[in-house]
Amino acid sequence: MKEIFIADDFSVDELTEKISNLMSKWSIKMLDINGPSWVIYDQDMEVKFLFFFEVDFNDIETRIKLEDLKLNVIHHIESLKDDTAYRDNLLNHPIL
Repeated sequence: MKEIFIADDFSVDELTEKISNLMSKWSIKMLDINGPSWVIYDQDMEVKFLFFFEVDFNDIETRIKLEDLKLNVIHHIESLKDDTAYRDNLLNHPIL
């Protein structure tokens, strides 16, 4: 398992490309989006990558960037036309 920490100044396009490339390179079963933690599981449902977004969820611009990233990655998953799935709980993290 590889842990990747992402600061709030991330580029949506660059990170979309990085995550999409990882998912294309490995045999991925699922992306589990749960607030600031995004987990990529392999076909055996073992954690392959763990992305930690070290961001302020109260910042609306950050929320928009995360939503854009999420939609880009989901679009990539759907374009794979295989059994790769995703679970979307991005907004599971409460706004304070």
